[in-house]
Amino acid sequence: MEMNPRPSRNVTTSHPVAERFYLTTAIDYSNGEPHVGHAFEKIGADCIARYRRLRGQRVRFCIGMDENAQNVAQAAQAAGTDPTTWANRIADAFHSAWRELAISNDDFIRTIEPRHHRAVHELLNRIQRAGHIYEGAYEGFYCVGCEAFKLEKDLVNGQCPLHPTRTIEWVKEPNYFFRLSSFGPQLLRLYQEHPEFVRPPAKLHEISNVVAGGLQDLSVSRTRLPWGIPWPGDPNHTVYVWFDALINYLSSTGFPDPGYEDWWPADLHIIGPDIVRFHAAIWPAMLLAAGLKVPRGVWSHGWINLSGARFSKSAGVRVTLREAIDRYGPDALRYFLLREVPWDGDGDFSWERFDARYEADLANGYGNLASRVLAMTTRYLGGTVPDGGDETALDREGETVIAAYRDAMDAHLLHEGAHHAWRLVDRANAFVEETAPWKLAKEEGSRDALRSALGALIRALARITALASPFMPGKTAAVWTALGASPAIERAPWQALASPPVGGKTVQQLAPLFPKRAAERVTD
Repeated sequence: MEMNPRPSRNVTTSHPVAERFYLTTAIDYSNGEPHVGHAFEKIGADCIARYRRLRGQRVRFCIGMDENAQNVAQAAQAAGTDPTTWANRIADAFHSAWRELAISNDDFIRTIEPRHHRAVHELLNRIQRAGHIYEGAYEGFYCVGCEAFKLEKDLVNGQCPLHPTRTIEWVKEPNYFFRLSSFGPQLLRLYQEHPEFVRPPAKLHEISNVVAGGLQDLSVSRTRLPWGIPWPGDPNHTVYVWFDALINYLSSTGFPDPGYEDWWPADLHIIGPDIVRFHAAIWPAMLLAAGLKVPRGVWSHGWINLSGARFSKSAGVRVTLREAIDRYGPDALRYFLLREVPWDGDGDFSWERFDARYEADLANGYGNLASRVLAMTTRYLGGTVPDGGDETALDREGETVIAAYRDAMDAHLLHEGAHHAWRLVDRANAFVEETAPWKLAKEEGSRDALRSALGALIRALARITALASPFMPGKTAAVWTALGASPAIERAPWQALASPPVGGKTVQQLAPLFPKRAAERVTD
C-alpha cells in the first residue's frame, strides 16, 4: 500500500530528513482541568516538535480540545452552566497550562469551531457518496467516559475497565453506520507493508490481532444528544463524537480547501494506549473510504502511574498539575517526565524520584556544569571563548553522544535521547576534574592547556544545551544566550553541533539554573 513518500534533503550526510513534519496529539475532553497525564503527552509531543525543528524541518504541531462529547455536556450541567460557556472556560485553562509548560504548538483546534464542522461534513459526505454509510439501529452497552459502545466481553464485572466508577448504560437507538468491517483486508495489508505505521511494535501486534479477529460496522451518529455536530441532511442525528474528533487532524490543515495537502498526510499522531483502535483502525479506514491518504504513523505512549496505580481523577489517583509545576518549575517537570517515564511504555511518578532527578541530573549535573564552565571562562580567559584548538577526548565523546542521541530521537525514544545527552553532562563534569582548569591557570606555561580545556568544555556545554533544548526550552535558552551563541537555539542548524557557534564569543555568568535549596523540600 502506498505510504506517500516525499522528497527529502540532507541535514546530516547519513540521516536525511524530510522538509516538513506534521504531528498531532489526541485532543482533550473539555470535561475537567488539565492534569499530569495530559501534560505528559503534550510535553513529549513538544519535545519531538522542537527536535524536528532543530534538525532543520518545517514543523506543524497541532493540539486541541474535544468539545462535542456527552460527558462535556454533563460536566456543564453539573456546573450549572451551558456547554459553550463551560467549554470556553476549560479551553482557557488548557491554553494557560500549555503556555506555562512552553508547548510550542502551531495550532489549537477546537471541535466547536466552524472550520472543524465544515471539514467533518465534507469528509462525511465523501464517505457517504462512496457508499460506506448506511442506516440501521444499535443496541448495546455504552460508556459515557469513553464515549464508546462496549462489547460485553470487554467489560470487567459489568463495568468499563477504564472507568470502573461510572455506570455503564444500555442504549438502543437508530443510527447511521460506517462499513468498517469491509476495510479489514486493507488495514492488515497496511500493517504488513508498513510496520512503522503503528509503534511501539507491541501496539502494532495488538491492533493487528484486533483487525484479524474481524471488525464490526461502527455506529457513527446519535439521536439523543443535542450537543454535537448536526448530521448533514438529517437534523434528528448528531455525528458520533469519535467520528467527529478524529477529523480534527484534517481540520487543522485547512481541509477541504486547496493547499491542505501541503501538510497532509500527518507524519505522526501521538496518542494514549486506550485509543489505539480509533487511530490505527477506524481513522485510516475513514480516510480510505473518503479516498484520502492515510497518516504515516501512530505512536502510543504509555501510562503514568502513581505508586503503581494509573492516574485517574474519577478513581482518586492524582497529582495536580499545579503541584507538579510548582515543585521545581516547568522545565524541571518536563525533563523529569521525559527522562523518567519511557516514551514507549508505562512509568511511575513519585515525588522521591522527582527530587532525586532534580538534584542529581539538574542541580548537580547540567546546572553545576554550566555555572562552573561559564565562571572559569570569565575568570581565567576574560570571558572570551577560545577559537579553534586541538580536538580533545571530550570533543570525541560529544560526537559519539550526538549520533546516539539522534538515533534515539529519530525513533521517538525520548527517554533514551535524554539519557544520551546526560552522558555528555557526566563526561564534561568529569573532564573538569581531570583537567583542573584552576590549577592550569596558576601554572606557568600552561596557558595553551588552559585554553584547550576550557574551549572543549564550552563546546561540550553548547552541544549539551542544544541537545537538551527540546526537553528544557527555558533553561537552555538562558544558557545559549550566556554562551554568546547565535542564532537563537531553536533556529540553530543541526550541523552547528559538529562545531558549536561559540568560538571567539564572550560569555556571561548565570545565576544558578537549579537552586539547591529547592531540592531540600520534604517529600510527601
